[in-house]
Amino acid sequence: MKIFIDTANLDEIKKYAEYGIVDGVTTNPSLVAKEGDISHEQRIKEICEIIDGPVSAEVLATEYEEMLKEGRMLAGWHENVVVKLPTIRDGLRACKTLSDEGIKVNMTLVFSPSQALFCAKAGATFISPFIGRLDDISEPGMELIEEIVDILSNYDYKAEVLTASVRHPRHVVEAAKIGSDIATIPFDVLDKMFNHPLTDRGLEKFLKDAKKNK
Repeated sequence: MKIFIDTANLDEIKKYAEYGIVDGVTTNPSLVAKEGDISHEQRIKEICEIIDGPVSAEVLATEYEEMLKEGRMLAGWHENVVVKLPTIRDGLRACKTLSDEGIKVNMTLVFSPSQALFCAKAGATFISPFIGRLDDISEPGMELIEEIVDILSNYDYKAEVLTASVRHPRHVVEAAKIGSDIATIPFDVLDKMFNHPLTDRGLEKFLKDAKKNK
């Protein structure tokens, strides 16, 4: 499974890029806004200089023609940019047009298998189901991933399932077991995935024993 980091913070991206485990980046307007007085374009270009992989940049428009205009602009910033569109009717239509032009599209805010099927048929590169937000309303988010993976595996769609709205390490493990192509993971969850008390305890013991043998 590929791992994307869900952030617009350069320090966070650089840290995990050095470990060699990050394959791409997802951003959104809220994440970019957290980074202070910096333009969307500048931050996306900076990220593309760090990560040689897909970098999702989201449109703000909600109408077809404006989505096309903004999507083409975003795609022109860097060859690694993937245009992120909301899964609404105009978004689906824009996905079809941009995909036909050779522009990669990440369809976001997917909450049902039928939405995912439409996105795949419209030529999406990535389909992003939001599992955490479903869990928040007592809906089983991971079941959505399982259904989408099953549906797409029945056909020759090129779309990859990108598990989004990840809240904890178990979400990542379950997504990997199901066969999600990608999980996009916030920095704090990536940090938690490294940690295990038995690792810390074992290392502490090894170091103490090594000192005794000197």
